[in-house]
Amino acid sequence: MKTFSYKGYESSGRATRGLVEALDLKDAREKLAGQGVYAGEVVPAGGEAAGILSRKSAAFTLDVRAMIYREMAALLRAGIPLAQALEILIDSPELGNSRSALAGVRDQVRDGKALAEALRSSSSRVSSYEEAAVAVGERAGALEESLDRLGRFLDQQRSMRENVGTALVYPSIIIVLALVIGAGVLGMMVPRMGELLAESYVELPILTKAMMGFASLLAKALLPGLVAVGLGGFLLLRSMARNPAVKRRWDRFWYSPPLIGRAYAALVNIRFARTLALLVRGGVPLVESLDFAGRATGSPWVEDLLRRESESVRHGSRLSDAVRRIPPLRTSLPGWIEAGEASGDLAGMLECAADRYQRQWDRLVSRGLSVLEPVLVILVGGFVLLVALSILLPILSMNKQLL
Repeated sequence: MKTFSYKGYESSGRATRGLVEALDLKDAREKLAGQGVYAGEVVPAGGEAAGILSRKSAAFTLDVRAMIYREMAALLRAGIPLAQALEILIDSPELGNSRSALAGVRDQVRDGKALAEALRSSSSRVSSYEEAAVAVGERAGALEESLDRLGRFLDQQRSMRENVGTALVYPSIIIVLALVIGAGVLGMMVPRMGELLAESYVELPILTKAMMGFASLLAKALLPGLVAVGLGGFLLLRSMARNPAVKRRWDRFWYSPPLIGRAYAALVNIRFARTLALLVRGGVPLVESLDFAGRATGSPWVEDLLRRESESVRHGSRLSDAVRRIPPLRTSLPGWIEAGEASGDLAGMLECAADRYQRQWDRLVSRGLSVLEPVLVILVGGFVLLVALSILLPILSMNKQLL
C-alpha cells in the first residue's frame, strides 16, 4: 500500500485535502470517490517531486522535526515497531501540512529503506547532520536514544534562533528607522543645503562633502550592489553543490572569524563527541565509527579529514593522535580521548567532553547575543551623528561668516 495526498471537494462543495492509502493512483481515486470526495489532485505523499502538493515537503519545519524525533523515540522505547510508530505520528494533529512528508517516510520504511535515507529524501529541510545522526542510531542499535538526543538538540537550536530573533527586534527597528531618515536627509536635505551654501559662496565642511559623496555613491551603487550580491550568492551555492572542494573551502572559512569560529568549532566537537560515544557504546568498529561521526559533524571539511584519518586508525594509529591532526578537534578533545583509552571508558569520556563543549557553546552564544545589540545601537548612533553633523556644520559656518 502507498500513501497519496489529495486535494478536492466533498459532495457538499466544501474544499478538502488529506491522505489516502491505496495500491496505485487509480485505486486512490476510486477510494476517494467511494468516500464522496471529488479529487482534483492526487499525488504520491512525501518527496519534493510531489507536483502541486510539494509545498507540504517544505512544511517539514525545525519545530515539527524536533517533535517527530522526540515522540518517535518515546514510541520506540515503548516497544512499538518503527513503521507503526510513524503511522501513529501521522495522525497527530500538530503535524499539519507535514503529514504528507511523514507519510512518504513511512511508505519508504515499509518498502525496506533505512529511516535516515527516507527522511533525507522526504524533504530538503532535513540536514545532513540529522540524516547522519539517525543513521548512527540505526547502525548502533540505539535508534530511540539517537532520536531523543537529536530532538533535544533541535529544540536547543530553535531556542537559540528565537533568542537571536528576540535580541535583534529592537536593533532592527532602530536600524530601519535610521536608514530611512538618513536616506531622506542625505538624499534631500544635504544636497539642497549644499546648493544654497554654494550660492552663498560658503565653503562646505569636509564631513558634509564626504556625506554628500556617500549619498551619491549609494544612490548609484545600491541596486547594482544588491544584484551583484544576489548573483554571487547564487553562483556560490551552485558551485558548492557541484564541487565538493569548494564546499569544503567555504566550510573551512567559517572557522576563521574569532567568535563565530570558536562557536562553530564547539558545535562540531559536540556533534562528533556525542556521535562517537553512541557508536562506541553500540559496539560499532572504530574505523567505521569515525566515518559516521564525521558525517554527523555537519562540517564537510572535518568530515573529509576524518575520512582520511580513519585509514590511519585502520593501520594502527591511536584515535587520540588521529583526532589531534584535525584542527577543529585538537583543542582539548584528544586529551579526553586519551583518558578514555587509558581507563577503558572511551564512551564515558567522550560524553564528558561533549558536555564541556556544550557549556562552552552556550557561553559563546550568550556572549555573542549580549554584545550584538549594543554594537548595532552604537553603529546606528554613529551614523545618525554623522548625518546630523553634516547638516549642522555648514549652518555654523554660515553663521560665522554672517557675524
